[in-house]
Amino acid sequence: MTTVQPQGENLRKAIAWISEQRKENADQSSVVLAENAAVRFDLAPDDSEFLLRFVSNMEE
Repeated sequence: MTTVQPQGENLRKAIAWISEQRKENADQSSVVLAENAAVRFDLAPDDSEFLLRFVSNMEE
């Protein structure tokens, strides 16, 4: 049986995961984390692009 998640739930989980990863290893590249999160949470291309822009803005 599959579970239907609210739209954007995987994106929220990806952002939370990146935040946790940055706490554990602050020198890890945010872009690499975003790419890993996109695969890990099976993000749609639009969500992946948003995530990359989001983490890029976090570094500024």
